[in-house]
Formats: sequence, structure tokens, C-alpha cells
Amino acid sequence: MEIGFLFTVVIVVFVLAWFWNSIYIIKEWERGVVLRLGRLLPEAKGAGLRLVMWPIETLTRINLRIETLDVPPQDIITRDNVSVKVNAVCYFRVVDANLALSQVQNYAYATSQLAQTTIRSVVGQFELDEILSQRDKVNAKLQIILDQDTENWGIKVSKVEVKQVDIPENMQRAIARQAEAERERRAKIIHADGEFEASQKLADAARVLETQPSAIQLRYLQTLTEIGVEKNTTIVFPLPIDIINKWVQTLGGK
Repeated sequence: MEIGFLFTVVIVVFVLAWFWNSIYIIKEWERGVVLRLGRLLPEAKGAGLRLVMWPIETLTRINLRIETLDVPPQDIITRDNVSVKVNAVCYFRVVDANLALSQVQNYAYATSQLAQTTIRSVVGQFELDEILSQRDKVNAKLQIILDQDTENWGIKVSKVEVKQVDIPENMQRAIARQAEAERERRAKIIHADGEFEASQKLADAARVLETQPSAIQLRYLQTLTEIGVEKNTTIVFPLPIDIINKWVQTLGGK
């Protein structure tokens, strides 16, 4: 009886141990990759309560949620020979759990290293002005290249963003001088446009006064009215231009 009881206890313990190691609860955002005697099963197990035949089968959980990868600053020389430091952030997720486990040992580390090398090679193809002003173009090219390179690993790179571009201090001063010169150029152009428009208006006014000689007398009176409004001791005597013209003609004739 004691031997039978001990045998039963051993059997129960073995069954419980087997059941404990064979039962898995896979979350909604996970997939279970199963190896049977070292061979990969073609279909990963979905979410829910899953049973594997331990120790013949082993299950590895793979997270399918989007992961954020912070790419450390990289020393890069741009196409116009400017040394900069660029760091970025990469968003990716696993779309094929079997490939992510079988094709690469550590898909997160491999994606991180690939992102660093890709940033150095791609950003170096752009000039500094393009990196600063056309950030979307740089991000799109990085995303396309990374997505193509990680496709065989079952990885989908959804977005790559260049976060910060650190440039040398002397280059910052040069950019500041360039921006100041650009603003001065715009100010001069705006001032010249104003002078040109004002000259056009004055020319139009002169043509109107030429057709209506009496209008100049009205302008005299308007000017006297404006001066008389102010409290001052200035005395103005308007002198007709016709009289001045006759004096000039007389003096010129003598």
C-alpha cells in the first residue's frame, strides 16, 4: 500500500510539473513561437490559453507592440564637409514572430545597430542646410532604408525622426551672420519697393497737377492751414511759382 501510494504521489507530482511547464497564457499583443525538437513550427500561437508538449516543445513569447528605439548621437560629416552630431528615434514592431526569432539572435539590438550605421551613411549624403530645413526628407529616406533592411527579420519600421542636430560653435556663428545678412537684404528690398511705389504715386500726382494748374494753389492753401493749426511763431509767405519762373527767365536773359 505504501509503495502504491508513493508511486501515485510521484505520478501526480510529475503530471503537475508537466502541466505547469506545458501551459501558457499568451497576451493579446504577444505571439508564441513553438520549437518542436528544435524545429520551428510554421504557425505561431495566438493569444489565449495554449498547451505545448513539454519537454518536446518549447514556447517563446514575442511582443508585437511598437517599440521605441533611441539612437545615440552619431558623429557625421555632411556632404559640404561640416562635422555634426545627430541623434534620432526609431519606432518599429514585429510583424512576423517566427522570423524575428529565427533570423536574428536579438532583433532589438540588431535594429539599433543598423539604425546607427544607416543614419551615418544617409545623413552624410545631405548638406547641412538640407538637414536643418528638409528634416522630413531625411526622415523619409531613413525610414525606407531601415524598413527594407529589416524586412527579412520580420520587423516593420514605421517611423524614424531626427531629434537633434548639434553643430560646432563657429558654424553657429556663421549661420547667425548669414541669417542677419538675409534679414538685412530683405529689409533693403522692402525699403526699395516702398521708394519705388512712392515715386510712382508722386509721378501720378505731378501729372494730375500738370493738367489742373489751379490744384497747386489749393495745395498751397492746404499747407498753410496745416501750419496754422500748430501754435508757433513761423510766418510763411506763399510765392507763386510763375513769378519765380519769370524772374529766372529774366536773369538768364541778362
